[in-house]
Amino acid sequence: MERNETPEDRAFRAEVRAWLEGNLSGEFAGARGLGGPGREHEAFEIRLAWERHMAAAGWTCVGWPEEYGGRGATLAQQVIFNEEYALAGAPARVGHIGENLLGPTLLAFGTREQRERFLPPIVAVRELWCQGYSEPDAGSDLANVQTRAERDGDGWRITGQKVWTSLALEADRCFVVCRTEPGSSRHRGLSYLLVPMRQEGVEVRPIVQLTGTSEFNEVFFDGARAGADDIVGAPGEGWKIAMATLGFERGVATLGQQVGFRRELEGVIELARRTGAIDDPLLRDRLTRSWMGLEIMRLNAVRTMAGVAAGAPGPESSISKLVWGTWHRELGELAMDVLGASGLVAAGEPYDLDDWQRLFLFSRADTIYAGSNEIQRNIIAERVLGLPRETREGTR
Repeated sequence: MERNETPEDRAFRAEVRAWLEGNLSGEFAGARGLGGPGREHEAFEIRLAWERHMAAAGWTCVGWPEEYGGRGATLAQQVIFNEEYALAGAPARVGHIGENLLGPTLLAFGTREQRERFLPPIVAVRELWCQGYSEPDAGSDLANVQTRAERDGDGWRITGQKVWTSLALEADRCFVVCRTEPGSSRHRGLSYLLVPMRQEGVEVRPIVQLTGTSEFNEVFFDGARAGADDIVGAPGEGWKIAMATLGFERGVATLGQQVGFRRELEGVIELARRTGAIDDPLLRDRLTRSWMGLEIMRLNAVRTMAGVAAGAPGPESSISKLVWGTWHRELGELAMDVLGASGLVAAGEPYDLDDWQRLFLFSRADTIYAGSNEIQRNIIAERVLGLPRETREGTR
């Protein structure tokens, strides 16, 4: 990495590495590599037990203030933790939505009462969260949210539908962007509510994907309730807070994600050697370009982290989702071309996919979820480059 680690950072890296090596053993020896995109169905209970084991040792929410159960780790140390976690092949996290999205949001915008109520269960991995943003008619266009919340006695009553909700079946609570101002439209009149999932009026329906798994879900709210104090910020501030959450989502975990990408690329290169595809000059050129793309992502991530550390993240942060989503989808396509005709056949009945088939199928979604490529390009054009807004139907 192009970072000058301090002696304290090097000591922290050694501590993280030693703890992971010593604890990914015994009952957790088989947990290495479990879970992740397209594989969130794998060994959920083992991964939950592992994460609670981490919590007991103080290895969850490492960047949070010590006051709220974290370690107060610096930005550099948070990056180190995510890198070492990925390098160790530790299982995919089950509490990452609460830890990486909601927690930082509450630290920035929540009341002291909300922090004291919601943060400790996240640190202990006793309360899991999901994200209620996308809707059937408001996917990448989040400002078109139609889910409604109305004041009702001593709380809020929520009606509407969310879709593509990761881990909704396992989650205890959901942070929901909904419309609380009747007659409002677009970015105005939205609020950010913290809604219990295990109540009447909440129905979760799994969505079966191309991989045959169902880590995404539809969530229906039919008069579901949240308390009067379960709103982050003031009514009508939901857009600002929702955008801040998305900023946290694209934070320090990015470099850890790239360690996983590098492992996948190395696997595809090794596959090309075994199949002889490495001798095809066109495939060899694509493998080289894939390696170059990963290096560019890494350097951009380091640059982004430097901006964050300086308190002024630059426009380079806006391109990360567009770049990695496209790169990862193309890696899945490359894996299939390296496999050749054998990649068209499932390994077993009824639909037993190998890692490369699963990578290809699931990575088709990378350029759609968390903001489609088309929406990302519009955001970059309008908000970063300052180009004129695209003329859209109904706005002429």
